[in-house]
Amino acid sequence: MKNFLRKFIGNKDFYRRVITITIPIMIQQAITNFVGMLDNIMVGQIGTTQMSGVAIANQLIFVFNICVFGAVSGAGIYGAQFYGKGDKEGLRNTFRFKILVCAAVSAIAIALFCLKGEALINLYLQGEGSAESAAEVLQSGLKYLMIMLLGIIPFAWTQCYASTLKETGETVLPMKAGVTAVFVNLIFNYILIFGKFGAPQLGALGAAVATVLSRYVELLIVIIWTHRHHVTNDWVEGAYRSFRMPGTLVKSITITGAPLLINETIWAAGQAVITQCYSSRGIAAVAALNISSTISNVFNVVFFAMGNAIGIMVGQLLGANKMDEAKDTDRKLIFFTVMSCFIVGSIMAVVAPLFPAIYKTEQIVKDYATAFLRIAALCMPLNAFTHASYFTLRSGGKTIITFLFDSVFVWVVNIPLAYGLCHFTGLPIIPVILICSLAEAIKCVIGFILVKKGVWLNNIVND
Repeated sequence: MKNFLRKFIGNKDFYRRVITITIPIMIQQAITNFVGMLDNIMVGQIGTTQMSGVAIANQLIFVFNICVFGAVSGAGIYGAQFYGKGDKEGLRNTFRFKILVCAAVSAIAIALFCLKGEALINLYLQGEGSAESAAEVLQSGLKYLMIMLLGIIPFAWTQCYASTLKETGETVLPMKAGVTAVFVNLIFNYILIFGKFGAPQLGALGAAVATVLSRYVELLIVIIWTHRHHVTNDWVEGAYRSFRMPGTLVKSITITGAPLLINETIWAAGQAVITQCYSSRGIAAVAALNISSTISNVFNVVFFAMGNAIGIMVGQLLGANKMDEAKDTDRKLIFFTVMSCFIVGSIMAVVAPLFPAIYKTEQIVKDYATAFLRIAALCMPLNAFTHASYFTLRSGGKTIITFLFDSVFVWVVNIPLAYGLCHFTGLPIIPVILICSLAEAIKCVIGFILVKKGVWLNNIVND
């Protein structure tokens, strides 16, 4: 027992540091996801077709968001290690790299959604249901998507700042900015969706306008605070004076970060394809998936925040060449993540029926959503372990391995499984999603082997 406690349980200082990093991230993500759930409920009050249109458009926006996270994460691996090393110029250059890559990703996304938005939404409308409902969903989703394009650039710009701040251990300011933004989103959602205080009743379009406004609020808060506290955040001084960076660093970040960006993009696209497979079971399944995923995200903040903690804490130790401490810290963080998600998943399974009951939609949608939530609760510890393994591998710059571990797994295992079950069997949607979700166990075995071997124990900023 003493050996077990020494290997997997940290001391008070360890958990104090974990809490310092994770609690602000959890609070920000929890409030963001909770308000997102309230937004979803508000849109759900105006009908299943509008809710489904918004859900499909948000699935497409989700792919862009994940691309941005991939773009900043590649440079962020170096950022955390540069900070651990005490190299502020290196950290400043990683920030510049993020700005340039995010600008390119944003431009591509805007062009793609403008030219192919209708075709992309139509991919989700091939299942059961009337042509009239499909047409309503298409129009609602397309109008929503076009407004959301106005928030793409501020979102990407915010992530460049917020991710760099987190790499230095500053997680409170991004939390404050995110919390403020979600409350702006919530207030304007209420006003614009339902036409309160003399404002026009815009329905789903009001939700898009409110989201775009919140993006700009969050960006302004992050930029103003960072530059006002330039002494503490010395990496931002002169960051825009020149975008010239050492060629060797650009090459290294590109080599390390490109697989990560490609991974995030392909993974997010894979999730969209899986959702499209599920949509073959009808609009009711799409609506239920929207409800369950929105509510699941509120509970998933635990392992999302712990992933950030692993990236920051382990990355800084690797940059400081403390390999044994990095390995010990990572083991304790993974154990803490999985145990926490056993508890959170149990709570989620118990309260699952309560949330879908709030929505003004058909009973079959509510029943599906409840079942999907319980499946997500069952699989939460598995997802927690694979998420922690992913961030462990990434902290040491093993982005090619994370590419194989993450997105290749989705396209080689998850998508063929979902496609085969949806198109070649008569299984109902609930057992289909259960089988596809339990496939995560295979990934857990792979992640355990890779982490245990220590292939991620690398200092990538020594030179």
